[in-house]
Amino acid sequence: MERRTIGAAALEVGAIGLGCMPMNWAYTGSQQRGDRSLRTVHAALDAGTSLLDTADMYGPFTNELLLGRVLGQRREDVFVSTKCGLLAGEQHIVANGRPRYVRRACDASLRRLQTDVIDLYQLHRADPEIPVEETWGAMAELVGAGKVRALGLCAVGARAFRRRSGGHLYESTIRQLERVQQVFPVSAVEAELSVWSPEALERLLPWCEARGVGFVAAMPLGNGFLTGTLTPGQGFEPDDLRARHPRFTAEIMAANQPLVAGLRRVAARHDATAAQVALAWVLSRGRHVVPVPGTKRERWAVENAEAAGLELTAVDLADIAALPPVRESWD
Repeated sequence: MERRTIGAAALEVGAIGLGCMPMNWAYTGSQQRGDRSLRTVHAALDAGTSLLDTADMYGPFTNELLLGRVLGQRREDVFVSTKCGLLAGEQHIVANGRPRYVRRACDASLRRLQTDVIDLYQLHRADPEIPVEETWGAMAELVGAGKVRALGLCAVGARAFRRRSGGHLYESTIRQLERVQQVFPVSAVEAELSVWSPEALERLLPWCEARGVGFVAAMPLGNGFLTGTLTPGQGFEPDDLRARHPRFTAEIMAANQPLVAGLRRVAARHDATAAQVALAWVLSRGRHVVPVPGTKRERWAVENAEAAGLELTAVDLADIAALPPVRESWD
């Protein structure tokens, strides 16, 4: 199985990771079952996945507890990435970057994950009330204490930002990265990257590549849309984030079907699936890029991991590049 490197810390991971958030937060609550999720994680590890991506706010806390049951048995097989800096309430999410909180949050994550060290500890969001250098300094202390191996930063912003303001989507993230790099090296940046959301290619991905920083590609399957298993107007459960997301209205999903059809045409050449082509496209963006597709099902976890063996041709990549641009609800 191909290996990739996370940043200056030279921590190796499998080519494709596993985003664990959907297992018990934000997606289809009726399908979230602990035992099935455990089987899914084990199946992913058996298929060559090693990076498990979670956060303390997923659940909140229950996602880390779930992974702790896996790490308790297979710690040597897992590269664990978790996050701090966001607190989830019933109706709102707030940032907390106070150094004292960061230290407490790390200790709590270590207990839930049943491990003595976190491979990649990421700042989920910077607290606007606290200089990001203070938060990052507290995280760097955790590396010095042996509780954390490397630090990462999650990108901020929404795709609508660029269209409303005329600014670049990742300007704020790059400014934060430049600031925290003066305190302690950034080993990884996590941001959305997929065929239907390629904005990181413009400036954020080159910033990472130029500095040897790993790139954790979140939502590489477009919240499930690029798998081709979702149909326009199908509806989502009330607790599913897609039920309120403008990308998943029946009109917009229908308008973007040509994108899925194009991925299927490429997939047919390789006896693959649209999802595997979408993941292979993300992998083709650079050897420092590691996609973390999320799933709750063993079948999809194994299929996703196998996408690491799919090598797209120049013709495949040209055909994907020629697909119609994604339509957004604000177009």
